[in-house]
Amino acid sequence: MTQTAPITDANPSLEEMEARVARFHRLVPTGDYVDALIPGCERTTWRVLGHPPEAPLAADQFHMNLVRCAPGKAAPLHNHLTQEVFVALTGEWEVFWGPEGARALRLAPYDVVSVPPGVSRGFRNVGPGEALLMGIAGGHDPGHINWPASVRAAAAAAQVTLPAP
Repeated sequence: MTQTAPITDANPSLEEMEARVARFHRLVPTGDYVDALIPGCERTTWRVLGHPPEAPLAADQFHMNLVRCAPGKAAPLHNHLTQEVFVALTGEWEVFWGPEGARALRLAPYDVVSVPPGVSRGFRNVGPGEALLMGIAGGHDPGHINWPASVRAAAAAAQVTLPAP
């Protein structure tokens, strides 16, 4: 049965609502994504929504990051326990998926793609300039990222240690 939200007298103060804002200029990039040290995968990621203190804003059942990278740079093929949604904010992005990442589609600004749980996925800036992408992972705990053998080999060749599965 579908529920309807009740109309209430809730009226948070400006200060209470300001505490629920993540100002971009105040965000601190995360160093959690060690795969960003693999040549060709250099990118900056900011956690925005999720579990504090890693993310400045608490959210239940979803996590949101912003990613910025130069043309040609990518997040390598990886997997999560949950669905992941990508939203192109600027530029042009390629989202690739599958065991070898052989299938791909392109996203222009404001295009959205939803990748189901269990499907390996990655993304690449295919535009001519630096671009921003939003990533949203569903679920209370998206789990640790895992990478296929090809990405683990590229990391090892670059002397980057990825966490064990």
